[in-house]
Amino acid sequence: MPDLKSENLSEIKNLPGIAFLSFPEMQNMLLSELKNRFDFTERPKAIYGDVLYFSSWPSAQKFPYWAKAVFVEPKTMRFSSISNAANSLKSIQRNWAPYQYQFFRRASLIQDKLPYINLKTRKFPCKIPSSPIGIYTLTDENTILFSEKTSNSLPAGNIVFEEDHENPPSRAYLKIQESLALLNLFTGKDFPKSGERCFEAGACPGGWTWVLTNLGASVYAVDRSPLCDSLMKNPLVQFESHDAFTLKPEEIGFCDWVFSDVICYPERLLKWVKIWLESGLCKNMICTIKMQGEINWSIIKEFEEIPNSRIVHLNYNKHELTWIYSV
Repeated sequence: MPDLKSENLSEIKNLPGIAFLSFPEMQNMLLSELKNRFDFTERPKAIYGDVLYFSSWPSAQKFPYWAKAVFVEPKTMRFSSISNAANSLKSIQRNWAPYQYQFFRRASLIQDKLPYINLKTRKFPCKIPSSPIGIYTLTDENTILFSEKTSNSLPAGNIVFEEDHENPPSRAYLKIQESLALLNLFTGKDFPKSGERCFEAGACPGGWTWVLTNLGASVYAVDRSPLCDSLMKNPLVQFESHDAFTLKPEEIGFCDWVFSDVICYPERLLKWVKIWLESGLCKNMICTIKMQGEINWSIIKEFEEIPNSRIVHLNYNKHELTWIYSV
């Protein structure tokens, strides 16, 4: 804690409760999750853009998926100048990321005086630093809401990849890029590479297969419809026209990676995932859990309880979650 008597530092006030930064345009999803997953019906005490501050929080260990970042130990700081704000934050820890929804110029000037962190668009494949990172936002011209402790090491929960608008057959490729980057962050697992075999269920039109072949991996792609022409001609791709969920793991053989971005009910996906896990024929799985109307949180909990796995909501997800497994 900084020396509050120093003229270069600001007065800091601890707040009870917690603050969640929701994904853009998804505050309703966040509130719905709080109610239906956590049985938490308290209304926000304050809202700052996409930040919802609550004066209490019942779960110390778990956070909502639809929170992009969490102010785990929220505090407020009154400051008198740009330098005053930056010095106060630096006195607490090195790494800080801003969430900006107003006073953009003022927030940028503060960030410029803080130690450098990468807030730029990233080129895939990339590795995300695992260093702890705080978060702050300006609630008025001279007040910051902040927390040195957050839910992840992404800056304000954000990651943006450099987009290729010409070659990928669909924008879904961004989801697998983010998933693989997060898996590397969580476990140190390297990206798929030459010599590794991938199975993609429901691969058409080929956004995920495109990423995997660019990494050098071979892909056994299964769908009722063919992939885009360039992938159908790619020597790293073996395509089969079939309902991927009806193929048994034993028919496909060992795979280093198994992927699914199939539109299906979560119950069906869970059953399919368990078949693969019980087969022992895969090391890593990444699957999109597509929501069909109201979310069945009991099914999500079953995914969550699978050992060596976790669920995330990606920056490139919408009304869906991503399940990531690795051994």
